Amino acid sequence: MMMPGAMDDIRVLDISQGIAGPFCAKILADFGADVIKVEPPGGETGRTMGPFFHDDPHPEKSLFFLLLNLNKRGATLNLETKSGQNIFKELVRESDVVVESFKPGYLASLGLDYESLEKINPRVVMTSITYFGQYGPYSQFKGEEILAYAMSGIMSISGTSDREPLKHGGFQANYEGGLNGALSTAFTLLLRDMTGEGQHVDVSLQEVVNSTLVTNQPFYSWTGAVQGRRRPAGTLFGNVMPCKDGYFISQAGGGATWDDIVKFYGPEVLKEERFANNEQRVVNGEEFDRIIIEAVKDREMHEMFKTASEQYRMLFGIVQTPKDLANCPQLESRNFYQEVDHPVIGKIRVPFRLFNMSETPSQYKMPAPLLGQHNEEVYTKLLRYTKDDLVKLRELNVI
Repeated sequence: MMMPGAMDDIRVLDISQGIAGPFCAKILADFGADVIKVEPPGGETGRTMGPFFHDDPHPEKSLFFLLLNLNKRGATLNLETKSGQNIFKELVRESDVVVESFKPGYLASLGLDYESLEKINPRVVMTSITYFGQYGPYSQFKGEEILAYAMSGIMSISGTSDREPLKHGGFQANYEGGLNGALSTAFTLLLRDMTGEGQHVDVSLQEVVNSTLVTNQPFYSWTGAVQGRRRPAGTLFGNVMPCKDGYFISQAGGGATWDDIVKFYGPEVLKEERFANNEQRVVNGEEFDRIIIEAVKDREMHEMFKTASEQYRMLFGIVQTPKDLANCPQLESRNFYQEVDHPVIGKIRVPFRLFNMSETPSQYKMPAPLLGQHNEEVYTKLLRYTKDDLVKLRELNVI
């Protein structure tokens, strides 16, 4: 039985493509919003993103698309046709939010920018998520994940000082952008309930990532200091270190004394004055790291994690692989994963619950839509088109 959703009375038109915009709209859908994924007749770019299920580059088998479009209905609409633009405006009259990720100015060229749409529906909220925002000297530039990392500053402090700056794995800038997009949309809808007026939400991935560098920019603003990357040698403790079957990270602090930490690792030499405090351990970092690595070379990371956490109350973590995460008891206990039954892919387990709300939790309702799956439902029930109308629109490549 479905519980009430925090956004049950909200309708969202998701015309975004890729990762950030669709992720934003998915979060709104997870909490109850009726999200209509509006794609071009040939499908959005996310359907071409690998990896694909069983390595089959099929438009219904992109694992990215499956994850980012859960709980959405799907309709096709060609916004570059006059008929498509008119139909979209009809949809906007019946909706609360538009999520988009196009190059600034593109929607204006179609007469579908915020200034045009608010005249049709003054309560509509448009959330635009792009790499550099809607204005400024870089706003017309194309972006990519690695560019967001570079331009935001996070790469300047990632890696070691003897090597080039390092990019983190995955698409975290896009996911952060999607999260911020969903949050700012919710804020705007809350204000709209008070004022009766919508707004244009402008999310820049460069700014989103830069804002997470809590100390990097203030260091420079206050003192002119540059944080930089860590030294190439003698700095493993407190960072990732190898053990028998993987990698771990350990730090002083938590509920453990230094004597507890020495007992955990074993070598009595760690009790010497040269390792007595953090300053000394930094000065003697290379020898310190060598001793630790030798002490754990035959120990397994899961055993170390259990012993360090439960017996010694240490600050200790292990570098979990996808297999580890799939079997993580902490994630399992919080129902983090959701089994999705997709009509083409079949059953697959995916990350789902980002945060929990006691009364209006996120809920799984449906898999990602097939291309145009809900055309009839959206256009005939919501806009009162006939089936004959849909046939004509299809023949004209409008849907």
